[in-house]
Amino acid sequence: MNPMQPDLDAFKAAFRRHAAGVAVVTAIDSTGTPVGFTATSLASLAAVPPLATFNMARSASSWPAISSTDRVVIHMLGARNRRVAEIMSGDNAARFIGDHWHMGDNGLPILDGVTTWMSGRIIERFPVHNSAVVVVQIERGAIGEDDEPLIYHERRYVRPGDIA
Repeated sequence: MNPMQPDLDAFKAAFRRHAAGVAVVTAIDSTGTPVGFTATSLASLAAVPPLATFNMARSASSWPAISSTDRVVIHMLGARNRRVAEIMSGDNAARFIGDHWHMGDNGLPILDGVTTWMSGRIIERFPVHNSAVVVVQIERGAIGEDDEPLIYHERRYVRPGDIA
């Protein structure tokens, strides 16, 4: 291996082993259809004003909606939401088939039974190569029932105690 060329296999393996909390971002596309995706890159940017960030590939099936809408909902998932995480990271055409969500009074899809959801306005999109960093100013939200953490590790959604 050339020392100046990155070892992409090592990079990918390193981030598969880096356990991360699981969030789902939902929005409405230009046709009024709900879209959503799992985001393990969710981070708090500031408390005043309340800002959150997530990253996504601009080749992702949800990117056209995220690139053109100004509103999203960020959901934080717990261990009881493992199946929802699997649905929302699966086939994009099947993500909103079922009774795991409802249309919120804000006109955006809300996932049911999550530990927290927050809706807000996208205030910045920063393109970086073939990805983007998206900044959301949080405007409202709700706290659900507390739960054990759900993390993404080695391409699986697990509770911390399940990692072997």
